[in-house]
Amino acid sequence: MQKGIYTLLITLNKPTTINVGKLGQISFPEGHYAYVGSARNGLASRIARHLRKEKALHWHIDYFLKVGVVKEVTYGITEEDKECAVAVQLKRSLMPILHFGCSDCRCKTHLFFCHNRFALKKIIKSSFANSNLVPKVWESSGS
Repeated sequence: MQKGIYTLLITLNKPTTINVGKLGQISFPEGHYAYVGSARNGLASRIARHLRKEKALHWHIDYFLKVGVVKEVTYGITEEDKECAVAVQLKRSLMPILHFGCSDCRCKTHLFFCHNRFALKKIIKSSFANSNLVPKVWESSGS
C-alpha cells in the first residue's frame, strides 16, 4: 500500500452554507478550493473514498464534498509526512478557510479558496514541487 500526500481541487458552483460537523455552519463562496490530505496507508483507496458520493460523514471534507465536485487530484508518493508542508505552501498564495481539516495538527487549515481554477492548479503543483514532491495528476473526465 502506497503512502502519500494529495490535494483535491474542488469546485463549488454556487455560494453555499454547510454544516461541517463540530465546526458548525460555514459559508463558502462560489469558486475553487484546494484540500490537502494524507494517507499513511492506501493512498489510492483514500482518494477513491473522497471521489465516492455515498459514504459516512467522518472528516470535515466529507461534508464539503456533499456539495463540491472534485475536478482534479494532485498527489505525491512519499513515506514522509508532508501534508502540512504542502498546506504551508498553499497558504502563501491562497485564502484559508480557517480550522478546516486540521484538527490533528498545528496548521490553521488544510482548505484554501481561489476564484481562478487555472491559477489554483498552478499553485497546487508549485506547492508540491516546493515540498520536494513529484506531483502526479488525476483529472476528472467531466472537468
